[in-house]
Amino acid sequence: MKRSKGHSMSMEFCGQDSIDAMTVEIDGLIASAKSDKLWAERNLRGFQKLFKQFIDERFSSVDWSKVCSPPSDFIRNYSSITEMKPTANHKALLDKLVVFKLNGGLGTTMGCSGPKSVIPVRDDLTFLDLNVQQIEVLNSTYGCNVPLVLMNSFNTHTDTSKVLRKYAGSGVVIKTFNQHVYPRINKETLLPITSEWGGDDLDSWYPPGHGDVYASLYESGMLDEFIRDGKEYLFLSNIDNLGATVDIPILNYLMSEPTNPVEFLMEVTDKTRADIKGGTLIDYEGKLQLLEVAQVPPEHMDEFKSVTKFKIFNTNNIWIRLDSIKRAVEMRSGFRLDIICNPKTLDSGINVLQLETAVGAGIKLFDRTQGVNVPRSRFLPVKTTSDLLLIMSNLYSFGSGTLSMSEARMFPSTPLVKLGTSFKKVKDFLHRFPSIPDLLELDNLTVSGDVNFGRDVALRGTVIIIANHGDRIDIPSGSVLENKIVSGNLRILDH
Repeated sequence: MKRSKGHSMSMEFCGQDSIDAMTVEIDGLIASAKSDKLWAERNLRGFQKLFKQFIDERFSSVDWSKVCSPPSDFIRNYSSITEMKPTANHKALLDKLVVFKLNGGLGTTMGCSGPKSVIPVRDDLTFLDLNVQQIEVLNSTYGCNVPLVLMNSFNTHTDTSKVLRKYAGSGVVIKTFNQHVYPRINKETLLPITSEWGGDDLDSWYPPGHGDVYASLYESGMLDEFIRDGKEYLFLSNIDNLGATVDIPILNYLMSEPTNPVEFLMEVTDKTRADIKGGTLIDYEGKLQLLEVAQVPPEHMDEFKSVTKFKIFNTNNIWIRLDSIKRAVEMRSGFRLDIICNPKTLDSGINVLQLETAVGAGIKLFDRTQGVNVPRSRFLPVKTTSDLLLIMSNLYSFGSGTLSMSEARMFPSTPLVKLGTSFKKVKDFLHRFPSIPDLLELDNLTVSGDVNFGRDVALRGTVIIIANHGDRIDIPSGSVLENKIVSGNLRILDH
């Protein structure tokens, strides 16, 4: 990292003033805690440390001249891993594993209340249902005991705890813990927008990103528990990535060199036009690092988004040795993840900053690290209803909690789908799609405006449907649209 040219001694003093002012505020917030002061202090001192790092590094930036594409030996091809001989039977491998899902997000961006993990995505099964099914099948098939761990946020903890009761007879050990709670800070004053810990003012607080998993897992006591139980690796992914299933060839590869094990493995996949903002692995001074779009200088943004220099992106499917996490966290002063400064405007109109970290940024803190270029099928995130349309369609076959591309699909690539704002909420999406169209031969779909689909519709090739403002388009039941542009006003009325 390098200092920007605008750095000066007077700015140093301003920075120290900000740190001192924050210390006063944090002390006041801790004093305001009416119960569980230890939990309040743990959270607020953690934030104080992150804020100091933010101030100390605010003039630092990536030295672009040192950013290089990683050499081939840094990124293994998945096929080379699948060809390896097994180091042990499947049960012995899987008994060393803990599956970890990031479960801190809400479904608000898709118009749903509560945790995103309880949104139905396929055959009335939720993200959480599918993940539990996957582990249940794994354990029953191989006679192993792979636990499922959820990292919740204060936004998802209560509702998730209620839902978990229904899995009591699943045969899966499910554990949960909460990540930290940090105060949002005013963009202008750089001070917390609240003066009281706890209460109902949830807008004043935020979960600080999935990079918080290292410290939260360590503090929960589960890390030591798993190590004592003989577990060696953690497989972590977003709970809404339906392609992130336990991969035995990758686990076999990790266990193949017990004397010099890979401590941190990140699954990457080839970048497409839809992934230009995704973080990528780079070679930075001879070490693998994660480069996020927020770290890229504006003058190099086009270069970052191209697929010429940066051909892969991070799926956030990550495998880490548990004992290596313990060692890294206990370094204390040396465990510093790159900070992502996330600006937001609250409903009240206040402009705030959230200081967040990403779990993938931890790759630079481990000794032996590796990227693996995996098939696109291991990256099936559902962030929008456009993704949901694909997952619910006949493009994918479903069984045992796992989705796979239908053999009837002639091309391995996933169609590019862009649904307009009229489809943004799940409720509206389901109303406009009374049945999911046949997408087996679809390449591209763009839908905008007041558009409604009938039943048993087939979409093939490139289909563009645009209803202008004030117009409405009803696609008749049984329609087959192949390489068509539909615009204007097409309305089917009952006779």
